[in-house]
Amino acid sequence: MDTKNQHPTPENIMKIGTGFWASKILLTAVNLHLFTHLASGKSMSGIEIKHLFGWNCTDRNVYDFLDCLTGLGFLQREGLLETARYSNTPDTDFFLDQQKPSYIGGMLEMLNNRLYGFWGNLEEALRTGEAQNETKHGIDFFGLIYQDPQKLKGFVNAMSGIQMGNFMSFAQKFDFSKYTTLSDIGGSAGMLSIMVAKHQPHMHCTSLDLPPVEPIAKETIQHFQLSDRVSTGSIDFFTDSFPKSDIIVMGNILHDWDEAIKLNLMKKAYEALPQGGCFVAIENVIDDDRRQNVFGMMMSINMLIETATGFDYSFADFNRWADKTGFSSTKLIPLAGPSSAVVAIK
Repeated sequence: MDTKNQHPTPENIMKIGTGFWASKILLTAVNLHLFTHLASGKSMSGIEIKHLFGWNCTDRNVYDFLDCLTGLGFLQREGLLETARYSNTPDTDFFLDQQKPSYIGGMLEMLNNRLYGFWGNLEEALRTGEAQNETKHGIDFFGLIYQDPQKLKGFVNAMSGIQMGNFMSFAQKFDFSKYTTLSDIGGSAGMLSIMVAKHQPHMHCTSLDLPPVEPIAKETIQHFQLSDRVSTGSIDFFTDSFPKSDIIVMGNILHDWDEAIKLNLMKKAYEALPQGGCFVAIENVIDDDRRQNVFGMMMSINMLIETATGFDYSFADFNRWADKTGFSSTKLIPLAGPSSAVVAIK
């Protein structure tokens, strides 16, 4: 393409600059559970949706909101304005129906209810290098949620939601033929162990997290009827040794911490593995040239907002840490969207 005669255009600038408009439209729909109401082929008119949620805006505002969701690819529409009927697209029906095990809306709900406001302070985070979440006001967010079973369940579901597609992909793409046991450190609701056991009948998996999380994982495992091959356990991965396993996995754990803690966790995994065993980290691994996986870099900025010292990393970073901790080789397995599994082999 000849670019010499192309004039500068503000299109991409405005698209990104107003990106929070599109984000808030989707997050609002998720928070209202609109897609759950429209699940399983159900369709509704704009007026029916307006009455369902008790909105007091004009009918035109309703159509604008729903047609934005249509234009953004989240809804299907037949008819126009007063005659329009709205239904889910296949993707929203699969991933944003709260009644389905594939629901990823928990993370989107947390984005709407927590992170949306914190990201408004990004400039301050860059200026000060300090976290911008609840800790800014002396509130221990994690301490609070571990004391409240409902808040904890919501947080655990959010963490499971953001990784569900990755867990499904990992369970099918990774070569499990040489292994029989897997331990998921920081396993949350147990979904990674469940997906591996579901797709790999010879595997026995253990999901480990802090004691208040274990009942949630047990309930999830029972729901999938996999209690014979998926078990739970309690662990504080800072103070406890990792259990002996052929494979040790951490999903969205390493990026929470600074480099020294990352290295310490990888060393503990190394010590728990047999010769030929694998340590696997599932995260939004940034491309080595730091140009393509923009989501991974934005997640790393989110770690500034949430933790101040945590950061996401590239495969080159992971290779350096694997070498320092004694692993013999590494590989990268692309998963869903911007995520990958980075594997270190003992």
